[in-house]
Amino acid sequence: MFYAIAVISIITLIIFGIDKRKAVKHQRRIPESTLLSLTFLGGTVGALMGMLIFRHKISKRSFLLKFIGIIVMQIILVYLYKKILIG
Repeated sequence: MFYAIAVISIITLIIFGIDKRKAVKHQRRIPESTLLSLTFLGGTVGALMGMLIFRHKISKRSFLLKFIGIIVMQIILVYLYKKILIG
């Protein structure tokens, strides 16, 4: 499980970097839904690193609210997983 999350985080970090590069060059961007989906699927650490390293999406309030919402959902899912399956 750890390796899967590490891989998706690295992929997410790279995708955030690519999107930032495209933004700077005024090229067609990667949809926010893709960035948020990767975040939800386990790339939260990579997304956070991408936002900080590339200074990408940090001033866009709507994106930040969705990002925080994903983190809250992940926390709830982990809590429920531990509560229901582990006891």
